[in-house]
Amino acid sequence: MFSKSSIVTFLFTASLAATVAWADTRSDAMSVLARLREEGVATRSPEEMRSLDATLATAELYYQLNDMRNAERYYQLAIQKGAVIRQHLVGVAPASPEKATAPIPSPQSPAPAVQPPLSSPSLPASPPSTNISAPPADTPSASYTSSQLVGRIGSYTVTRGDTLRLIAAKLGVSRTQLAAMNGLSVKDKLRPGQQLRYNNRRIIPAHHIRDGLVINIPDRTLYLFEKGGLAFSTAVALGTPTKTEQFVWQTPIGKFKIVNKAKDPTWTVPPSIQEEMRLEGKEVITSIPPGKDNPLGKYAMKTSLPGILIHSTTKPWSIYSYASHGCIRVYPERMEELFKLVKVNTNGEIIYHPVKLTVTDEGKVLLEAHGDIYNRTKGLEAEAKRLIKAQKLDDRIDWAKVKRVLSRKSGVAEEITRDSYEAGKPPVTAQNNHSPS
Repeated sequence: MFSKSSIVTFLFTASLAATVAWADTRSDAMSVLARLREEGVATRSPEEMRSLDATLATAELYYQLNDMRNAERYYQLAIQKGAVIRQHLVGVAPASPEKATAPIPSPQSPAPAVQPPLSSPSLPASPPSTNISAPPADTPSASYTSSQLVGRIGSYTVTRGDTLRLIAAKLGVSRTQLAAMNGLSVKDKLRPGQQLRYNNRRIIPAHHIRDGLVINIPDRTLYLFEKGGLAFSTAVALGTPTKTEQFVWQTPIGKFKIVNKAKDPTWTVPPSIQEEMRLEGKEVITSIPPGKDNPLGKYAMKTSLPGILIHSTTKPWSIYSYASHGCIRVYPERMEELFKLVKVNTNGEIIYHPVKLTVTDEGKVLLEAHGDIYNRTKGLEAEAKRLIKAQKLDDRIDWAKVKRVLSRKSGVAEEITRDSYEAGKPPVTAQNNHSPS
């Protein structure tokens, strides 16, 4: 008969051994990459190195999501790829043939936070740029397709002046998430030419707009629809959670129209912000003319909601955060694009969906969770259960996976399909994202 203490000791030892094992695999994989870069393989064989980078990025994403089983598989695959590349180009046999030649089992399930690019390249969730590229075809994201997904897993090339915070704002991801996915600290300095992997795959939120704008507060994203289809999307900054008897800076929820558009606008400072200036002992400013000091930037669109503008910003690093007095800030280059697409009298709605759910064309159930920043729900778990029940998906999902997604609040779509669910059953149609909430 084993004592309780001996069982605890055994379990702790087993857990520690498993942790050391995958940590060693991760270290080995990183060492392989570092050695190949030192030997100049990136210049001689960029395609192979990009493939290796993609595999390691996938492993790091699993690691970030605490899925150590799949993380180790992809670290092992990276070691195998690195050994093959080195043997072929450098002429050095693998130091550990057993690691390089061992068969790599496929993950038990697709990456929970990785989905494929949309079929149309015109709908990125991040600004189109020559330093942003799509993922290689060998990532597990290739198994998901859905018209209800936007964004992608991709690679960003650092340019001069970039910081982790600014890149995260451009891509619409959290700075912490971006750092973790690339094995960095949020304080690390970047160098031009450095490659950063990212994942900004999201589920389009439930809405009632066929033609017009939708801003979902929890995912800090603006969506533009035309004839029922998504025409444009971009990350935004929204109102801070501040809510006192005197000031409420939260972005309001509700329907609106675009009532005016202005290039090089003058900012008429609202009375509430003037009062805040006075209480903080600052000079009270009533208006700011166009120019570099105008916080509205070069473009602004006035909504029918009192005091709420959709505008560019002189603080681009603030995008994908809650930093405004209620207005909707857009990254400058993206705001210039949006300004051209949106006409006066365009309808819009600001919604609040911290939890989103959809089913892919392959029948995979995806869940996305964000923080309840304004504390407007009865809890993320209650929201998830409501969506799952409404779409009659109870028998298709793994509740343990659901709890992990809700706990992480990663802000990207993750798979929650039950492993034993019978593939081949017809998926729920994409219309479920447009049902009343």
